[in-house]
Amino acid sequence: MELNLEQDVVEQLKGYKRLVARKKWIEKQPVGSGVTVSSVYEDDKLQELHRQLRSMPSYMYLNKREQQMEQAAHSHLTSYPTGTKAQMKEVKQAALHAQSAAPEDEKLLRELSRKIEKVIEARAGAAAEGYEGVINRVSELQDLERQLKAIDQAMEALQSCFPEYERLLRLRYIEGRPAEFVASELGIVDRTFRRWRQKASLELVRFLSE
Repeated sequence: MELNLEQDVVEQLKGYKRLVARKKWIEKQPVGSGVTVSSVYEDDKLQELHRQLRSMPSYMYLNKREQQMEQAAHSHLTSYPTGTKAQMKEVKQAALHAQSAAPEDEKLLRELSRKIEKVIEARAGAAAEGYEGVINRVSELQDLERQLKAIDQAMEALQSCFPEYERLLRLRYIEGRPAEFVASELGIVDRTFRRWRQKASLELVRFLSE
């Protein structure tokens, strides 16, 4: 049983760099209009954050320039449509109306309009890739992040308790160094190396299962 657990840990650590490489590759994959999977994923997380922030005063999460744009919008918009394209149309109309009476507000509203246009372009890019394809890539990215986070947290916990064990596993399996090199780096003999390796693997199993 312990041998199987140790082997599972070894395989996870050996695959760590492959997970990192795969994550980086997925993040850079284009989905159209210069948009990458990473930016789509970040937009998704930002939308969730925005939902959480809606109940808070805007000054707590908007910078000064964004607050000015918000104030200009409240001053000149006659309606607040829900669709993104409808919002852009309304903001552009408000900018035209503010052109002579409030030139500074006009600048702010045009800047806001450009921001909305970027959102529309990003969504158009996602559509070109196909929403199902984008969702699959984002889902895989989330899975990879969870796997890497679990290993990172377990290794950090191991390091806090047994730093020599963490270094042994990192050098041997994540970095792929030969056993002789690792033993030399740690200043131990082969017999001690083998004993530490087994104990380190079992300790890491414990942290991974918590």
